[in-house]
Amino acid sequence: MDRLPPLNALRAFEVTGRRMTFRGAADDLGVSQGAVAQHVRALEAFLGVQLFERHSKGLAFTDAGRRYHQQVQAGFAILAAATRDVRPHPQRVQISVTPTLAAKWLIPNLASFSAAHPDIDMRVIATERVSSFHTDKIDLAIRLGRPPFGASIDARLLLQQEIIALAAPGFLGEARAVTPQRLRGFRKIHDTHDLWPAFLRLQGLPPPEDWGLRLSQTSLAIDAAIAGQGVVLASRFLVADALAAGTLVEIGPHSLHTGDDYYLLSQRGANQRAPIKQTTDWLAGLAARGDDAGDGGTGGG
Repeated sequence: MDRLPPLNALRAFEVTGRRMTFRGAADDLGVSQGAVAQHVRALEAFLGVQLFERHSKGLAFTDAGRRYHQQVQAGFAILAAATRDVRPHPQRVQISVTPTLAAKWLIPNLASFSAAHPDIDMRVIATERVSSFHTDKIDLAIRLGRPPFGASIDARLLLQQEIIALAAPGFLGEARAVTPQRLRGFRKIHDTHDLWPAFLRLQGLPPPEDWGLRLSQTSLAIDAAIAGQGVVLASRFLVADALAAGTLVEIGPHSLHTGDDYYLLSQRGANQRAPIKQTTDWLAGLAARGDDAGDGGTGGG
């Protein structure tokens, strides 16, 4: 890589190019006018190119100087952005959740979080991938699983999972009562959790005989059911709004508990930071309000 010019000379050139006087650049940099002029001359000597034309009324870019100044400004902007990104942000909280949890639960409630904590910059990373607290700079994660999660992790049970079968009212027709045999004949919507065999076994039925509709995320499966594409399995918690709005109805009295629940995870001791503790308490309160309303449990991502 070509040898780079001194950083102080580049900085003096960048500020001089914005102010177009050595005096103005000196005021911004807190140095003498002569020091700025010396840095610029040193940069021109280093490059072997004249960057400014000196006039009695001030400075003017040469063609080469104008092009170089645009590139130097862009370079400093990249450095500034990288510096902002790497510095700790005491009021920023990054949380990793599955796309379905983000779409069906967290994002619809973010307005209340912002109203309660306007000074906290919550950043939501919606991904199926298990994020790293270290390499991904994650403060909190909500994940489906069961303890133990490791000695370095604080885990708090957030939402207990209860899986129910649902369909759009129009899909069922006028006969809303659904017997196990009728359920067996319905077109089924599957996601990556593949819970239909266990749910049917709970009712004494064999696994589904057809492939049905297969989608990669529970949120897509829920939307497909609302559109009348078939019967979906999802957590009562995730479909609370759809049940309340009447766009989905619950089929049958059975529900499935897989043994996996949603936990709020953080690095041990992270809650000593006030923004993380406030976010944790808000998430726990949001989950508790859902439980009080009979909406406890979550589905998969």
